[in-house]
Amino acid sequence: MENDPNNTTAGRETGRCMSVAAMQALHRLRECRLLCDAIVRADDGAAFPVHRAILSACSPYFLALFTTTLHSREQSDVLISGVRSEILLLLIEYAYLRRIDVTDNNVHELLMTADYLAFLGVLQLCCNHLMTSLNSKNCLGIMMFARRVFCYKLEADARRYLLRYFVMVAIQSDEFLHLPLEELNSIILEDELNVKSEEAVWEAVLRWVNYDPDIRWQHTVKLMGSIRLGLLDTQFFLENVKDHPYVTGNEGSRPIIIETLKFLYDLEMIAQRDGEVATPEIARPRVPHEVLFAIGGWSGGSPTAFIETYDTRADRWIKVEEVDPAGPRAYHGTAVLGYCIYVIGGFDGMDYFNSCRCFDAVTKSWREVAPMNARRCYVSVAVLGETIYAMGGYDGHHRQNTAERFNHRTNQWSLISPMNAQRSDASAAALDNKIYITGGFNGQECMNSVEMYDPDTNQWTNLTPMRSRRSGVSCIAYHNKIYVIGGFNGISRMCSGEVYDPVANTWAPVPDMYNPRSNFAIEVIDDMIFAIGGFNGVTTIYHVECYDEKTNEWFA
Repeated sequence: MENDPNNTTAGRETGRCMSVAAMQALHRLRECRLLCDAIVRADDGAAFPVHRAILSACSPYFLALFTTTLHSREQSDVLISGVRSEILLLLIEYAYLRRIDVTDNNVHELLMTADYLAFLGVLQLCCNHLMTSLNSKNCLGIMMFARRVFCYKLEADARRYLLRYFVMVAIQSDEFLHLPLEELNSIILEDELNVKSEEAVWEAVLRWVNYDPDIRWQHTVKLMGSIRLGLLDTQFFLENVKDHPYVTGNEGSRPIIIETLKFLYDLEMIAQRDGEVATPEIARPRVPHEVLFAIGGWSGGSPTAFIETYDTRADRWIKVEEVDPAGPRAYHGTAVLGYCIYVIGGFDGMDYFNSCRCFDAVTKSWREVAPMNARRCYVSVAVLGETIYAMGGYDGHHRQNTAERFNHRTNQWSLISPMNAQRSDASAAALDNKIYITGGFNGQECMNSVEMYDPDTNQWTNLTPMRSRRSGVSCIAYHNKIYVIGGFNGISRMCSGEVYDPVANTWAPVPDMYNPRSNFAIEVIDDMIFAIGGFNGVTTIYHVECYDEKTNEWFA
């Protein structure tokens, strides 16, 4: 892993304190054994002449070593026990050059040695490497390793990754099968465990038990107590849990089974009477990993400033009180960076906006950010990396082909190459470092054309057109493809959809939604496409439905 010598941020992170030229000159002195005042030895006999001041500036360990027991000697000769010469040399070179090659093969040994010798910059680089290497097969191992070497932030990052991708980890990771009982129990207890349904937690527990059933079956009861059994589908509970051999063969499971059966029965009875039932611990919903925000929009003949959030775990919408004090707007674009939601352009019934607002979902506060270079209603917005792109739109007089991007760090908009066609009411999505914009209205007709923007070349390229003309359309990246849903074809609102394969440059149909709609919101949550609200040709609608590619169908 190597830092850009011109990158001052990287320099601060790793503790750079000299110019690159000065460091290289000192390193050449070391290689030529000039002006060296110490020798550092490894157990295998390798010896490295060094300058004490350089190592001391990089490592509190060497600073203490050279300024206490050895400070009075002109030539220090020290043995670093338990460290291989290859790793020791990497650290010495880092002290001079402030760069080091961290790899999958050396990162664990390098991290432990950097921790031992107090090379804090290397320690951070190793943690960063492991963090960027996290996947469903290694996150548990990295979490345990970080705990052993007291890297608390890395441990927390790995645990967050585990909780977010728990289902994949439970299915794909061999490390999961070797978890200690208490570790597994602490994981499935977490409110933040990201599971679409509690059935997945039961299946994960079974996989763990089945790895060593003779010993582990007796732990089933303890683990059942950490599963939200009241959230299981009743039929699933009766068929897969209640009568499972690990459960029926263990007398300790009876109280849990009885409590769950009673809750599920009460829930069914109360539901039939349209009442409420108290939520016991076995049915407490987990914290949703993702929350859907609906901000503003057109309703009842006028723009609104309302904010609503949708909790997929509880299947309910919640109104947020902190409306934008700047007033209502509709036909705007939205983008998310971190915990900030940007509301871009739009229309309030009289004015067409170039203004942009930012809502902090943590502090629930609004602030103004830099305005765009052009007024844009019916604007198309996409996010690529940490950059927001706003394309096309209507300024009250003309449809536009101009496009611009926003740097949230500098709070500045800058123009990029214009699109090949003027379009408003189009929709855009980012996929594989490209932006795709689909459909729209050019002032005369609804469009079926599609363009792709490459930020590396700052160029737009025309792609194969859609099968249908679509204005007021919604498009989104999903499973490495671009899905285009609904819209207005110039005659009627549509419930049809189609999907674009960037590799084949072809379009294929997807099943129809239940409700025709245009100008609606679209998002991916829990690995499903959600279509929210919109206009059906007569009135604005409140309907929400979701599409699951695995079953290739919509659910209302």
